[in-house]
Amino acid sequence: MPDYIRVCEQAVRAGGRVLLEKLGCVTVREKGPADLVTDADFASQEVVARTVLDAFPDHAVLGEEEMAGSRRARTGAAYRWIVDPLDGTTNFVHGVPHFSVSLALQHADTLLAGAVFNPVADELFTATHGGGAFLNGRPIHVSTVSSASDALAAIGLPPGVSEDSPDLRALLRALPRFQSMRRTGSAALNLAYVACGRFDAAWSFSTRIWDMAAGVLLVQEAGGEVSGPLGGPVILDEGHFLVAATSALHAQARAMLLATPAGG
Repeated sequence: MPDYIRVCEQAVRAGGRVLLEKLGCVTVREKGPADLVTDADFASQEVVARTVLDAFPDHAVLGEEEMAGSRRARTGAAYRWIVDPLDGTTNFVHGVPHFSVSLALQHADTLLAGAVFNPVADELFTATHGGGAFLNGRPIHVSTVSSASDALAAIGLPPGVSEDSPDLRALLRALPRFQSMRRTGSAALNLAYVACGRFDAAWSFSTRIWDMAAGVLLVQEAGGEVSGPLGGPVILDEGHFLVAATSALHAQARAMLLATPAGG
């Protein structure tokens, strides 16, 4: 386990250095409506994949962006590294300093290690299975907020938002119930912020596995509740999540999402 988290930290820091080098001078294209990708996404993913595969050549890598054949997820590999090389691409493109590199190691149904790194703030969130969660080496824990009216919550929205989007409907339902809401543009950092108590709750119907794998482990190891957005087990490959700082707050957020038309 120490080797896993050590390599995880090295990989996200290496990816973060690439992002800082390319900040403000990237080529941008749309891979979908309002869904941006840059050459920084690919360059960061390549260095992250190279770092973990140099250390563990028999492992697989699953990344958000298309990779060369040797970097693709290998069918049947016992260990799978899940990487989002640039979570918050739109922020990055516009020079907003809120983006991250996210990396997690999965074995069977267990997340063994995870890291979320914000290179601009030099904040490294890490967690290991059964080993707790940390921010720059110091232990972190979720908040103790138990009421939605006292809670600051974060929500993810898809790149292209339609009027019937479940995420938008959830946002409109949550606004009068929570103390305040945030859409930050980085699901990985939303989860990391729940883990360290900055946010009290977060959810999204529109994320993918690479957006949330490391963050789920962070929240779990920081003492938070994690489930699917409607309260069932979180399924990594589906990518949808509901997290909250306390059981009481989790129950309130779950009830709100269950009441959202077309939720999930």
